[in-house]
Amino acid sequence: MAATGPALTLLQQIQNGGVVGYLIIGLSVVALALAIIHFLSIRPQRLLPPHVISQLEDLLGRRDVKAAIEACQRPENQCFLSRIMERGLSRYARTAFGPFEFKEALERAGADQVARLYRATDALGLIGAIAPMLGLLGTVIGMVGAFDTISQADTRPELLAGNISQALVTTLMGLLLAIPTMAAFTYFRNRIDHYAAEAAQQIEQLIEPIEPAGHPTPGAAAGATPARAAGGGPAPKRAAPQPTAPTAGAAGGPAK
Repeated sequence: MAATGPALTLLQQIQNGGVVGYLIIGLSVVALALAIIHFLSIRPQRLLPPHVISQLEDLLGRRDVKAAIEACQRPENQCFLSRIMERGLSRYARTAFGPFEFKEALERAGADQVARLYRATDALGLIGAIAPMLGLLGTVIGMVGAFDTISQADTRPELLAGNISQALVTTLMGLLLAIPTMAAFTYFRNRIDHYAAEAAQQIEQLIEPIEPAGHPTPGAAAGATPARAAGGGPAPKRAAPQPTAPTAGAAGGPAK
């Protein structure tokens, strides 16, 4: 019975992957670091801090828009929610028509902040996309080396086995990196969508006291008469002219 050699250790198998294998390992470390950063940053305590919500509820409940803007601009209050509210409230306080335009500013700010979070996770998605390609690259390199070994006259089995091992190990390493990385990428994208929907509901509650429900529309305000603007009541109607009785000369013809 032929004696078999000792089994390869994990380190030896990684070394068989060559330069491509070490590159995949480096990307694995980067992907793990990014996953930890996103797990700590994409959570309600960072995106929707309770202390920021309570401050804005108190200030907007008193319709103090200027103080609410200042609260959003404080460094300790910087977060996903405060950046959206700052842009919307700044539009509210900028002009007389701000109360009718600030919802559009809130929507744009919300879209910008969601896109910002998406861009932060793009690196994780990129690593998950190129990891299988790197594994395929290692496979191609290993197969090319195997055919070069076969083409030589003094082909040694251990050299051929080394090339085939590199081809298989790099493919395995690329898949082991890509599968969990893409799963984490999808998970964080879903978390962003979930917390963005929660932020929209929270913003609707915060701006309810300052919504322009009781304000006149721009057309009504522009068409109001000075009397209404001053006295608050309807403008007095002008009395219709009373008909005068005909004179004697007009009734009986010219006087003689």
